[in-house]
Amino acid sequence: MPESAALIFAVGVLNAMTPILLTAVGEIIAERAGVVNIGLEGIIMIGAMAATMAAEGFGPLAGLLAGIGVGALLGLLHAVLTAYLKGDHVIPGIGVNTLALGLVPFMLIVYWGSAGQHTVPRYAQVPKIAGYISPMPFIAILIAVAAWYILFKTPTGLKLRSVGENPVAADTVGILVERTQAVAVVVGAALAGLAGAFMSIDWLGVLTKEIAAGRGFIALALVVFSNWNPLWALGGALLFGTFDSLSQWLKVLHTGIPDTLINTLPYVVTLIAVAGVLGRVQPPRHAGIPYRRE
Repeated sequence: MPESAALIFAVGVLNAMTPILLTAVGEIIAERAGVVNIGLEGIIMIGAMAATMAAEGFGPLAGLLAGIGVGALLGLLHAVLTAYLKGDHVIPGIGVNTLALGLVPFMLIVYWGSAGQHTVPRYAQVPKIAGYISPMPFIAILIAVAAWYILFKTPTGLKLRSVGENPVAADTVGILVERTQAVAVVVGAALAGLAGAFMSIDWLGVLTKEIAAGRGFIALALVVFSNWNPLWALGGALLFGTFDSLSQWLKVLHTGIPDTLINTLPYVVTLIAVAGVLGRVQPPRHAGIPYRRE
């Protein structure tokens, strides 16, 4: 592979890795605190939409912040329903996913007058380093490393993990269980919103009605593959990114394989990898179970 082609392939891997990694790391943080959020697909989509609106009005930095902010607000809603009101952890996520499937196509028509997709103007996109790639993939890697360090090497991480493993014991020693869970969920959803912003105003430069394309669900699978460890999630995201980039090259090479089948390659490989570790992973013992004081 010529040097320029190798560079393009590597950039493709990093770009495809980033939204999966950000979303998976965020969900690892939330589930380590005992809260499951399956609304990641919807948060990515709404984050992408909000980022596009803000970036076109105020610039790409505002767009990234809007994605983070919208994700955080949706995470706060999920935290109130699950951590404080002790509701089911699955239903709110289904609601967010369903909302996004209707809201994004609706706003594409009402706000942009476009049925299906809207191209983000160049001035609203995140600037690229040397014309190839933005800083976001490298920031995502740093976030994954920082999350691992905080979770496993600091007292804050120990407290958060104790809430997900044994909230009764954590409560007994004075840890504020609900507040810890709420903060973890808000941070996790904010990272999913950032993932959506990255997709629309950075990597793809376009907002579509199906922009997430299943990446929220792949991130959930990656959480399991990683055994709730951000560094392993980084490896899994790189695996997905590699096969996603490879699928684009296969389409260019005109192999005769239908494009729709080639597009499934990164998803199939990721699911096979997850299936290979099932039975050998250990989720947080209290993940998905509302904590109620006796």
